[in-house]
Amino acid sequence: MVAPKKGKNASAQSKPGRSLALILIAIVALTGGMFASGHTTPRLGIDLAGGTSITLRAVPEAGQESAINKTNMDTAVEIMNRRVNGLGVSEAEVQTQGDRNIIVNIPKGTNSKEARQQVGTTAKLYFRPVLATELSGANATGTPSASETGGASDKATDKATDKATDKDKATDGDKASGTPSDSASASATTQGRAASDALKADPSPSATSSDGASPSPSASGDDSAAKLQQQYAALDCTDANARAKAGDGAKPGEQTVVCGQNSQGQWQKYILGAAAVDGTEVDEAEAVYNTQSGAGWTVTMKFTDEGSKKFADITGKLAKNQSPQNQFAIVLDNEVVSDPYVSQALTGGSAEISGSFDQEEAQSLANMLSYGALPLTFKEDSVTTVTAALGGEQLKAGLIAGAIGLALVVLYLLFYYRGLSFIAVCSLLVSAGLTYVIMALLGPTIGFALNLPAVCGAIVAIGITADSFIVYFERVRDEIREGRTLRPAVERAWPRARRTILVSDFVSFLAAAVLFVVTVGKVQGFAFTLGLTTLLDVVVVFLFTKPLLTLMARRKFFATGHKWSGLDPKALGAKPPLRRTRRPSRPAAGPVDPKEA
Repeated sequence: MVAPKKGKNASAQSKPGRSLALILIAIVALTGGMFASGHTTPRLGIDLAGGTSITLRAVPEAGQESAINKTNMDTAVEIMNRRVNGLGVSEAEVQTQGDRNIIVNIPKGTNSKEARQQVGTTAKLYFRPVLATELSGANATGTPSASETGGASDKATDKATDKATDKDKATDGDKASGTPSDSASASATTQGRAASDALKADPSPSATSSDGASPSPSASGDDSAAKLQQQYAALDCTDANARAKAGDGAKPGEQTVVCGQNSQGQWQKYILGAAAVDGTEVDEAEAVYNTQSGAGWTVTMKFTDEGSKKFADITGKLAKNQSPQNQFAIVLDNEVVSDPYVSQALTGGSAEISGSFDQEEAQSLANMLSYGALPLTFKEDSVTTVTAALGGEQLKAGLIAGAIGLALVVLYLLFYYRGLSFIAVCSLLVSAGLTYVIMALLGPTIGFALNLPAVCGAIVAIGITADSFIVYFERVRDEIREGRTLRPAVERAWPRARRTILVSDFVSFLAAAVLFVVTVGKVQGFAFTLGLTTLLDVVVVFLFTKPLLTLMARRKFFATGHKWSGLDPKALGAKPPLRRTRRPSRPAAGPVDPKEA
């Protein structure tokens, strides 16, 4: 009887409990993470959950074909993300498709008409003087005060930059210092100006007002000023719907009320003057690491000739005022993304915004400033709306198809492999559990959404996973047919089965990777799921199926080849074990007497 070779591999396989313990720990850890995150179900795509899918195509201005590039498209995606988030849609997807299309998927429960208007319009960027500002919502005190705005009106940003600086400073060229507002600003004593006092001032930031003015509009104030102050008093920037509506209808030459988020993540409301500089007059903006002044990451801006004149004029007027009226707000889509202050007129045609930026924050602000000058518009190519009822029906149909496929595989395993099917079914259950938990975790982590093609990929994976078990089981049976007992057969069959499984899974994963790279849209969901389940197949076979079969081979039911074990030597047509026999001894050499007939 042939026995397996002894050595390192044999020693490792003598302790299959270690592999089983490892995969058990992994399952428990992933499951615990799933429940800790609060996302216990996979995130569903538009075709399963219902919602609206909008396809936008980038159209460059005449002679500006080069404007359609990865940087500009990524910036546009970031802007559109801000817009749909402004509608209170926390699970919307905005992603590029190909080199010039953007797909916006908005789940059910959202006004699709409003969403189309939000993502389809061109972004508007303006530089406006700050007339008044204060915290909004639960932290507001009713009138702006020095204590509120001294540290809270520092830098208002979107979610991508909400860790930004204490109040940023705009300077000429490399003169930015990044000094916090309390020491760098001219004075913080007049931040208590009431909103009404700011409204009585001329939209030009050179106008000033006395401290301690009444918070109500003066009798001589016009109706527009009174209306604007009412909007300012009533505005609650912690409300997503209120933020989305703030500033609607305001023209560039008019005062407006808008919202912004400061460095502490608190929402502030602003009264802003008429637009002084248009975003299209920013010629270039980039994030730069300033080593000369020690300011760290900064954002540099260069203006066109016309923009340089306007910027020099507005900063000259702002520099004469006290905080917060020495600030200018960079407003994108009626939301303040930055509100740096100035202490002198910036006349060089360029400016630098400094503060406690990190690289990501500086790059995000630079992209937004650049977007105001991008020669790009977007046209709506298609809009697809899937009702929640239709999505539910498609999900139900997908689950039924998966259940039928799994049931057929289990029936085949029970009929053909009998006792071995227990190992195969357990392996399938482990693979299914890992797939479910990982999909649930990938939703909040990378935005993975389970769509109908992804469900198809999971169903196809059932066959791929079962195929790996079949390869190994057949190798074991081949060894038994050669006359070996079960335990040596399990160990001798593994190296050859392992090689076949790895090659097969590598081909499947390579096909999935190529499909994911060369396709766009929902087909990528199929490719991603197929690739994920292929990797999990390798993990399950190595850490669960093989160790479990090693343990089962030590049980009498399998070791003795019970007829229901699926490993009965007689049923498999096993050859009898080869045994050595002694050959008969030859007669001694010499003459042989002839026998008499």
